[in-house]
Amino acid sequence: MKPTFNWRTSFAFLHDVLAAAIAWGALWWTRFSFDLPAPFADDLVRSMAFVVPMQAAIFLGFGLYRGLWRFASTVDMKRIFLSAGLGALLVPLVLVLAKMQTVVPRSVIVLYPVVLIFLMAGDRFAYRLWKEHRLYSPLAALGEPVLVVGAGEAGAQLTKELARSREWRVVGLLDDDEAKHGRQLRGVKVLGPIADLPQWVRRFGVRKVIIALPSARNAVRRRVAEICATLNVEALTVPSYEDLISKRSQVTTIRNVELDDLIGRDPVELDAAGLADWLGGRVVMVTGAGGSIGAELCRHVARFRPARLVLFDISEAALYEIRTALEDAFPSLSVASVVGDVKHAARVNDIVARERPQAIVHAAAYKHVPLMEDDNAWEAVRNNSYGTFVLARAAVEAGVEKFVMVSTDKAVNPTSVMGASKRLAEIACRSLAGRGTAFVMVRFGNVFGSAGSVIPRFREQIARGGPLTVTHPEITRYFMSISEATQLVLQAGLMGKGGEILVLDMGEPVRIQDLARDLVRLSGVDPARIEIVFTGLRPGEKLFEEVLADEEATLPTPHSRLFIARSREAGADAVAQMVAWCERDRPADDAEVRARLAAWIPEYEPPGGRPPADEPPAGDAAPDTVAPLRIAQRG
Repeated sequence: MKPTFNWRTSFAFLHDVLAAAIAWGALWWTRFSFDLPAPFADDLVRSMAFVVPMQAAIFLGFGLYRGLWRFASTVDMKRIFLSAGLGALLVPLVLVLAKMQTVVPRSVIVLYPVVLIFLMAGDRFAYRLWKEHRLYSPLAALGEPVLVVGAGEAGAQLTKELARSREWRVVGLLDDDEAKHGRQLRGVKVLGPIADLPQWVRRFGVRKVIIALPSARNAVRRRVAEICATLNVEALTVPSYEDLISKRSQVTTIRNVELDDLIGRDPVELDAAGLADWLGGRVVMVTGAGGSIGAELCRHVARFRPARLVLFDISEAALYEIRTALEDAFPSLSVASVVGDVKHAARVNDIVARERPQAIVHAAAYKHVPLMEDDNAWEAVRNNSYGTFVLARAAVEAGVEKFVMVSTDKAVNPTSVMGASKRLAEIACRSLAGRGTAFVMVRFGNVFGSAGSVIPRFREQIARGGPLTVTHPEITRYFMSISEATQLVLQAGLMGKGGEILVLDMGEPVRIQDLARDLVRLSGVDPARIEIVFTGLRPGEKLFEEVLADEEATLPTPHSRLFIARSREAGADAVAQMVAWCERDRPADDAEVRARLAAWIPEYEPPGGRPPADEPPAGDAAPDTVAPLRIAQRG
């Protein structure tokens, strides 16, 4: 890349050309003790006439003018060394080849590159020191004192960037690595372990602490945040490890500590090579691509450079948003944006047949439990169960290699229509196994930041001064970050051979009441001022979520965070009946939906209990016979 010459690069170029002339001429004068005889003066002029232009061409060839002097670095030093050294080697070579009758003292040839390097590099670094003194002098650094927790690479980079800030001034770093104690990082001392944080907060009058531990265990970040809360000090953090590797954020992007920083778990270990082999150079389709989980899946898939990424979503606005984000982050990525409904078989079949994806990640679903329980139960089954079957059938007909379905822990012993509809979707996928497409189902719990999450609701209530509404004092849920969940979904998709239900290790369940109190503290509000009101369980809600059904057991996998659920087999009759029922002309009411689900899913417990075994579902009687499902087999 050639430099764009403006006044700065022009000045730098003229400076270096002048430095070459001064170095060459000064060495001649000093060689003759500042009394240059006339014959040698002619030799100086003749030699300088070709040395300086030749050296100028070398400067341009080595790209010395791509950077700024203010950021002069070892890369610039290397280029200066190479250009000066090459110039010194070419001088005698040109004299010999051109048969010039010019005498050049050996001492001039030997010392020329040394003097030239000194002039060029010295001026550059002197300028940088002058600029940095202006920026970082004590008068310019009278910002608010802050402490940085973490003296690793992230802490070093953050300290360097904050040195330019007139708002903040890093007064010290803390780290539990004893080998770092007492040392300096970018001119800032590592004061001691994290446990000494209260002492240094009081000594320096610190009101903000920045946690620079992107790859540390969440328990460490939680400990720092809790210390800050007791000291009434604001806790900030650099982005998480997942955000850094997905390139959504830079390490110097400082933000408030969020709940998923404290309750989330340790970074996910991915088989990057395996994922690159599976997804790289292939056509991948993601349904529900505009949703919170679907969009994050798209970002992670894009990292592995698929040949084409097909985005499928019913929401035009959400689809536009994720497409724009991907174009900005991955400008060379080929993207297809498809507005469509998974229940619309003709549209789904056309898209899958046309795009020919090798992998489909199915994240499109209705997920809100109370909303799907009353008045929307029919749509929940049609979208979550029938829509999944429509897409899975199209995948088999088009010869898709792998189909990954995003399921939920609410499909385990479901008590809600939403959970039962997702369990029926799992059964639908398994009913199509063995026909060429490998179906992998992945179950996990609640996700921080996803659509319908309780966190935004709590934040709104805190902003109004409370109260915070929690359904039950003992209600618990499993939580993980969106990034963690989506990475594990892809890892599960890679590992799955077909027909498995893979379960993510969700860690320990979290009481929603404790979650609410943590959020109050992180918001900088006195927890005593915010009341928590218990409103009672909503329709379809469980007090405790389960990851595995009672009759299921788990098998380990090579990945420590993934397990295989061994679930009961479900006959194809239930799927065939569901398909025929969902394709009828008129919708069913909530009671009929629950009765049907109870007939098809033995573990489903609807409100009010299950109907007697010999009682047919409400509404139309269940058909005695169902036409077999016909799926074209690829040749």
